[in-house]
Amino acid sequence: MRSCRWFPLLALAGTLGAQPAYDLLIKGGHVIDPKNNLSRVMDVAVADGRIARLAPDIPASQAKKTVHAAGLYVTPGIVDIHVHVYAGTGLARVLTGDSSVYPDAFSFRTGVTTMVDAGTAGWRNFPDFRQRIIDRFRTRVLAFLNVVGGGMGLENESDPANMSAAEAVKMARQHPDVIVGFKVAHFRGDGWPDIDHAVKAGSELGLPVMVDFGYVKGERNLGNLLRGKLRPGDIYTHCYAGHRDEVVDGKLNPAMLDGRKRGILFDVGHGGGSFYWNIAVPALEARFYPDSISTDLHTGSMNAGMKDMPNIMSKLLNLGVPLEEVIRQSTWNPARAIRRPELGHLDAGAEADIALLRVEQGSFGFLDAAGARLAGKRRIVAELTVRKGAVVWDLNGIAGQDWKSFPYKRREP
Repeated sequence: MRSCRWFPLLALAGTLGAQPAYDLLIKGGHVIDPKNNLSRVMDVAVADGRIARLAPDIPASQAKKTVHAAGLYVTPGIVDIHVHVYAGTGLARVLTGDSSVYPDAFSFRTGVTTMVDAGTAGWRNFPDFRQRIIDRFRTRVLAFLNVVGGGMGLENESDPANMSAAEAVKMARQHPDVIVGFKVAHFRGDGWPDIDHAVKAGSELGLPVMVDFGYVKGERNLGNLLRGKLRPGDIYTHCYAGHRDEVVDGKLNPAMLDGRKRGILFDVGHGGGSFYWNIAVPALEARFYPDSISTDLHTGSMNAGMKDMPNIMSKLLNLGVPLEEVIRQSTWNPARAIRRPELGHLDAGAEADIALLRVEQGSFGFLDAAGARLAGKRRIVAELTVRKGAVVWDLNGIAGQDWKSFPYKRREP
């Protein structure tokens, strides 16, 4: 049993006939909390927007609202560390515009409570991104800042003249509450200017770098990147893409193992063109599991093979990754990768971000980025999502009251 310091007073108030101790009680679900190595049936109580208590049997009478979760998995809110959500700029066909997705329109319905934008905005336009998106939506939105000034779409991402570690550091210092690291992507040129700028910025502030490696060219190859250029804690995204020889002739590139030994983290970053069965299957058969699962969400990937976080989680589940590990890779691991240990767990006192997931049994099909199909027998579905203690997604109305007894208010015509 775990309790927070105010629980005894709340419990006493409940027994004296005052207001119920808890605002929300999730009862009878199978709790998976990887941070605490917890995987068993327990109740979760929420008060004042925070986790108040986990215990085997909390009376429903102590809560204002009870959600019966038998048959469901109760997990921390999902943390998706690779999305593109810099929408609303009016720019066409670029990630800093129409290709981005408004966070609340996609997050809660997939069990996601935290999104980390992966470098869509750079140090020139980040203030606009913050004002337009980060500060306006209920989803917690954090960001990797692009070392290219205009981010993704406004400037040539392969031109070193558009990169500045100093300016990126300056902007990150102004927004330490939401900027969690630095990002580079899509570089087509010679040498390592993108990586060098990002690592310099990351080293100055003690923050991680996320790398979409772009294109292999001469000395600019996966081995040199993972064995020498990146630091422990930096993140290699698109790890099952195959575009940079992650798997060669059906076998895992030894550079991937060497990078992991050095402490490099590996992220799925499925996207519209960065996850293929002929890469993922041999990598996972070699037990090269990802450190984090992420979507690379944008308007192209969401309507193609990627779909959403539960769909990607289901793919790994069907390829043999244990459910508890899939949850770890979607909650506590990404929270640690972005160095936000207050996220991704169900500790008493933590902000109450919670996902209720159903694992369906049946005959399902899953597509990779090429449209190739893999058959599976299990599928993860987001049944209910709680953000800061409030129900924000309820697929089948399990937190709702039957309409026959619902206290409707009179509506003016």
